[in-house]
Amino acid sequence: MAKSVVPNLADRLRASQEAKQALLRRAQAVAASPEAVKRREEQQAVVAARNLRIATRKQEEQARKEREAAERAAAEAEALRIEQEAQAARELERAQRELAEQETRSARELQQARRDAAEEAKREAILAARRAGRKAKKRRGK
Repeated sequence: MAKSVVPNLADRLRASQEAKQALLRRAQAVAASPEAVKRREEQQAVVAARNLRIATRKQEEQARKEREAAERAAAEAEALRIEQEAQAARELERAQRELAEQETRSARELQQARRDAAEEAKREAILAARRAGRKAKKRRGK
């Protein structure tokens, strides 16, 4: 009969270690091959090109944002200037309207003062005529 071989712990550990060493040697051999080196260089070139495209895109995006911000600022400044001009025009119009109202009011007051003066002069003339009539009456009666 054949004797069954049951590996002990030390044998299993040694076999595992040898397998790991064999895998490591194969991986090092593959990594050192000229084809693997060439493939890594190509991958690095692709990554560098992608990074360059990404950086270029970011710069273009930043430039676009700055340009849009400048355009917005210019538009806001123009709108503010227009609003200020409109405000100044409204203020000027209001001042002119107030001046015209004041002139109209002054003219009305002057006309009213003239009418009042004319009425006062008329009353004074009537009163003077009455007084003169009373004086004349007194003189005639004497």
